[in-house]
Amino acid sequence: MNYRVNEELRATLHRNVSAFPNRNSLDDGLKHAAVTLTIVDNADGEGAILLTRRAARLNAHKGQWALPGGRLDPGETPVEAALRELHEEIGIELGPDSVLGLLDDYPTRSGYLITPVVLWAGAGLPLDPNPDEVASVHHISFTELNRPDSPVFFDIPESDRPVIRVLVEDSFVHAPTAAVMHQFAEVCINGRHTRVDHFEQPVFAWK
Repeated sequence: MNYRVNEELRATLHRNVSAFPNRNSLDDGLKHAAVTLTIVDNADGEGAILLTRRAARLNAHKGQWALPGGRLDPGETPVEAALRELHEEIGIELGPDSVLGLLDDYPTRSGYLITPVVLWAGAGLPLDPNPDEVASVHHISFTELNRPDSPVFFDIPESDRPVIRVLVEDSFVHAPTAAVMHQFAEVCINGRHTRVDHFEQPVFAWK
C-alpha cells in the first residue's frame, strides 16, 4: 500500500473504515467523549495521524500522550465534539465532509466512553496548538503505526485482561490511546476487522 497523502489513500482508508461494523456501546453511566484520528502528511509526505502530549498544567493525565478530543457537550454528537475539540486543541478547522468513519467505542477505567472519529485533513495543513491544553504535537506515520515491534502486551495482577501499549519513537503510548491507535492501524490502514475493547489499561490510567 502506498502511504503518500493523496486521493487514492483517502479512498482506501474510507473504504476500509466504511466496511468495518463498528460497535457503539451503551454509556452505562459513563461520561461520553470523542477522540480524533486526524490524517495528515508528515515531513516526507507520508500519511500520519496527529498525537499530542498533554500540557503539564492540566488537572488530569498531565504530560501523557493523547489523541485530540474531549468530552461531549450537551446535545453534541461524537462527530461534532471531535471536530470542535480538534479546532480548540490544535487549531485545525474541518467540516463534516472530512469524516471517513468511526471505530469502536472504548470504555475506560477512568469513567469515559470514547468514540474514535477518523478524519481526513490532507496535506500541508498548518497547526496552531493551544498551549493551555497541548505541550506538543507529533506526526505519527503509518509506517510507525505498523512497526513490527508494536503493539506490546503484558499482564498485571489487578486484571485478567492483557494490557496494550504501542511504541512511538522511543517511548510507549498506553491504553486507552494505544488501543484506539492499534485499531486504526488494523482497520483503516490494513483492512483487518480487529476489536480492541478487551484490552486493559495500566493501573495509573484508572484514575
